[in-house]
Amino acid sequence: MSDGRLDLTVLGCATPYPAADNPCSGYLVSSGGARIWMDAGSGTLGPLQRYVRLDELDAIWISHLHADHSADLLTAYYGLLFADIDLASPIPLYGPPGTADRLAHFLTNTPARSPVESAFAVTELHDGHRTTVGPLRLTSRAVAHGIPAFAVRIETAGASLVYSGDTAPCPSLTELAEGCDVLLCEAESDRPPSEGEQVHHTPEDTGDTARTSGAARLIVTHVGRFLTPRQAVARAATHYDGPVDHAAPGVTYSIG
Repeated sequence: MSDGRLDLTVLGCATPYPAADNPCSGYLVSSGGARIWMDAGSGTLGPLQRYVRLDELDAIWISHLHADHSADLLTAYYGLLFADIDLASPIPLYGPPGTADRLAHFLTNTPARSPVESAFAVTELHDGHRTTVGPLRLTSRAVAHGIPAFAVRIETAGASLVYSGDTAPCPSLTELAEGCDVLLCEAESDRPPSEGEQVHHTPEDTGDTARTSGAARLIVTHVGRFLTPRQAVARAATHYDGPVDHAAPGVTYSIG
């Protein structure tokens, strides 16, 4: 049974490659004994094991297939099938269309396709996809990143978390985040784009999305390397009056 609380542990939030003390994007979301690895960016599998073994995960959710959000699925595959883990059944993996084939393309080294489905039970996301993992309810929405990409709202009876993944400001994210307890939102861009399509939030955009959606709290993540976390938080706060934090690696936030 869940007590209505939802815990968010930051495994890493660096972009586009890991820092010495900060893996790429990855988070552990847990409630009532259910545990979800949310994004599996480069380097996140290591710190994940401080909290949970791979075979103890109830699900994996992937926002999009850029390496800084998904690359550690490759090493997780080897860990699940060819190491010290006796996997009872494949781990449910929710990801963008083509996830299984993308993994298999990278992992296959012989004429026989690597058995990706022996490690992961893959479900392809679509706009409005809904599922449950233990006491957690997940709703995914397609967002604007130039490739298939998704944000997710994770809820229990007493708490709600919305994670943007990577995206430009867009109505689907704002709608998904309406009235949430915590919005975990990327802020990779240090300035609005001068030309071409915008595919990330600036810190000011992050504040705007939190304010417009009525989020109770904003956690800024995935901050670009031309900004410090302190700068990103300060700039987001100029567009949002609620509490603003930075997703520091190793920190656990209790929601609800």
